[in-house]
Amino acid sequence: MTRSNQDDKNVKMPSYFDLPPLDVSLAFPQATPASTFPPSVSDYFQFDDLLKPEEQAIRLKVRACMEKEIAPIMTKYWEKAEFPFHAIPKLAELGISGGTIKGYGCPGLSITGSAIATAEVARVDASCSTFILVHSSLAMLTIALCGSEAQKQKYLPSLAQLKTIACWALTEPDYGSDASSLKTIATKVEGGWILEGQKRWIGNSTFADLLVIFARNTSTNQINGYIVKKDAPGLTVTKIDNKIGLRIVQNGDIVMKKVFVPDEDRIEGVNSFQDTNKVLAVSRVMVAWQPIGISMGIYDMCHRYLKERKQFGAPLAAFQINQQKLVQMLSNVQAMILVGWRLCKLYESGKMTPGHASLGKSWITLRARETAALGRELLGGNGILSDFLVAKAFCDLEPIYTYEGTYEINTLVTGREVTGFASFKPATQRSRM
Repeated sequence: MTRSNQDDKNVKMPSYFDLPPLDVSLAFPQATPASTFPPSVSDYFQFDDLLKPEEQAIRLKVRACMEKEIAPIMTKYWEKAEFPFHAIPKLAELGISGGTIKGYGCPGLSITGSAIATAEVARVDASCSTFILVHSSLAMLTIALCGSEAQKQKYLPSLAQLKTIACWALTEPDYGSDASSLKTIATKVEGGWILEGQKRWIGNSTFADLLVIFARNTSTNQINGYIVKKDAPGLTVTKIDNKIGLRIVQNGDIVMKKVFVPDEDRIEGVNSFQDTNKVLAVSRVMVAWQPIGISMGIYDMCHRYLKERKQFGAPLAAFQINQQKLVQMLSNVQAMILVGWRLCKLYESGKMTPGHASLGKSWITLRARETAALGRELLGGNGILSDFLVAKAFCDLEPIYTYEGTYEINTLVTGREVTGFASFKPATQRSRM
């Protein structure tokens, strides 16, 4: 044992050294923590009037559940980076899994209704929103849009009730933004396919019952889709640790070594990378509504906090600079909502393009980052505590800024659409000699 280690063992700590921290309501009684979620006050332009009665109803239903069931536990699970499996039945009761899918036990929501549900979940907890989005708007939607009738009947009803959980695996260690170059391969054999390769950053993968895997067909060199069951021989999934955001989401590394997939689990409608765009068009709209919901929650929290917290003999809400920041946040939320709403209407009318979806997602996440930064400032020292939501939301926005296309890639998708020139690859370097 080294001298320094001996010294450490001989240090006598005070008797209260290992005591648990005070409950935040006792440690800081001036403001209410996010475990008791603040009222919704962010709809300043009365956007709710634009919604159909059934869309308003789903908003209220989701809001009530999230505030009652998830708000009291989210900080605990976020800090531990664990998933609250006991909450899945409560999320199932919302009836939002499957989103816009009609039939097979799915809710058949309008895309606006599904977007509103996404925002209301994210308003309280972004991780729960991502859990549902991966399961519903990626994995389930792939089966619904590209799967066979037998696959839809076999898998969708259980997935809609969250009795089984799914994940969606496209990204690889070497291929993120350049996803179409993926290296995972699928080789045809008698009665099925053999999958070999790796996937990374796959949400829900550590506990998913079904894994929707994309691989390159060795015969055609095109991207195909496959449904892999958990615990299939040759399949291993390990959790990615040390994330600073969406800590409740269980992202995993997937390794496949000669994993057999029967012919009946090949997703027949995925025959090229372009077929994934049918799914990504919807999911990118949903992803755009996640930062809208997060920003709503941040504003609601700051609005309550500034009125409760007092300094210099007055509530923080009475100071001019705080009001200016609060109004800037509110302005962002109103603009973000209207862009998100317009995306939904373009999709419903069949007019939404990849450029529309990419511009919406990239711009909304940019404004959400700004909103979170302002909220962080307004809460002062408490702005770094997950108990008061803003620090947690600040971190949760970072992966959302990156996934479903980074800010930069999404701007290039829109840039290609408005100019006619693709600029994804570096320009060819020419010698001046």
